[in-house]
This record gives sequence, structure tokens and C-alpha cells, in this order.
Amino acid sequence: MTRALFIIDVQNDFTEGGALGVDGGAAVAAGVTELLTRRRGEYELVFASRDWHAGDHDNGGHFALDSEPNFVDTWPPHCVAGTPGAEYHPALSIDEVDVHIRKGQGVPAYSIFEGTDDAGDTVSAVLARHGITDIDVVGIATDYCVRASVLDALEHGQHVRVFTDLVAGVAPTSSEAALAELGHAGATITESSVLAGAGSEAGDAGAGAAGDAEAGA
Repeated sequence: MTRALFIIDVQNDFTEGGALGVDGGAAVAAGVTELLTRRRGEYELVFASRDWHAGDHDNGGHFALDSEPNFVDTWPPHCVAGTPGAEYHPALSIDEVDVHIRKGQGVPAYSIFEGTDDAGDTVSAVLARHGITDIDVVGIATDYCVRASVLDALEHGQHVRVFTDLVAGVAPTSSEAALAELGHAGATITESSVLAGAGSEAGDAGAGAAGDAEAGA
């Protein structure tokens, strides 16, 4: 087993006070930093993604510039490249991040798999190069970019865990639905405390079963 951590879009515009801020976003940033402080050794690689949108056009219809956003397919401008809103939240320490992914550069993008690293490599290519088989996912927003990233990771054959104590969503109902969907798709829905039992396959399996039951409830 070779495991990676995906930190999805923990950016100023997606946390409290940002253009599309969600409740609990700052707490996720701080919690992920604590996770990396305690459990960095669990991971071969740590990825962090950011929306990195163009500021001079609608990014393929992603920004609602001439009409009201519907908050499903169109959104207010957010995470514009080079602006404070696109930066990582200050409570998120990036010292332990190995791979920085930028996505949505001129086009709509939700999944981390739609972005590239600083060298232009895809997430899939980096995972394959390092023999990654398992991925833990944290970040923002549960019901959008976390959801899309987990579904893509499963599609790429990864074993995926979602840590519910380290995600934050746009709305409770859609976030609960997203977690249920991800559980049914094959992800393990659990909490980061499962890492305290790292190395115990039985412990992981039990936590996964409990998480799946919770997601399906």
C-alpha cells in the first residue's frame, strides 16, 4: 500500500469571508495542518489543489458575469489567479505539500484530476509514477470539488477514504447526499482518527464498514 493525501481547495475564497466561503472552512484548514503535523509519515505524497481561474473572462461559462449565478453550473468570480482569494488559507501549512495542483485555468474544473502540477504533469501521471494505490481526501467543498475528486480517484482505480472531520460543504443536505453517493461508489467514509490505527488492516476495514453504513443512512 502506498498512500497519498489530497487536500482539496483550502483557499481563502472558499473559507469564511471569501467570495464563496463555506462554514467550517477555516477549521478544515487548521485541522489539516494538525493532521500533517501528527501523521505526515502515513503519506508517500501530499497533494494540494487550488482553483486558479482567469480574471479577464468567464472561464468557459464558469463565472456568471452577465447574469445571476445559479450556484450549480455558474458562480460569482472566485479564486482568480494571483489574487488573495486564490491563495491557500493561512491556517493551512503547506510545508509538507509535495505536489501543488492548479485547476480551472480558463475552464470549469471541479476535480483535482482536471489540474496539473507546476511541471505540467497530470495528477494521474504523478500517482502512477509513485505507485500510489490509496488516497485520503480532505478539503472544500464536500458537495462539489471533494465529491468530484473522490469520484475521479475511484474511476482511476484508487482505494479512497474521505475524512468527514476534515471536509466542509456548501450546504448540509447536499453534503450529506454527496457523502452517501461516495460511500455507495466505493469510498470509505470515516474520520481522520482512523490513522491512529494505521497498520491494522482489521481496524481500517472496521472503520470503513462503519463509515459506509453512516453514509448510507
